[in-house]
Amino acid sequence: MSEGSPGGAGKMRRKGDLPQKICAACGLPFAWRKKWARDWDEVKYCSDRCRRA
Repeated sequence: MSEGSPGGAGKMRRKGDLPQKICAACGLPFAWRKKWARDWDEVKYCSDRCRRA
């Protein structure tokens, strides 16, 4: 059963092993989330608040 994690391996990953990006608005790092699985390459902001800023 696939968990939708990056890499498609279908196994659980530790939070520290998830890919990270830097938010374009606040400059803080944020980690991959399952809801971003389809469009991780397009994600630029850590939250809706930063996206609106």
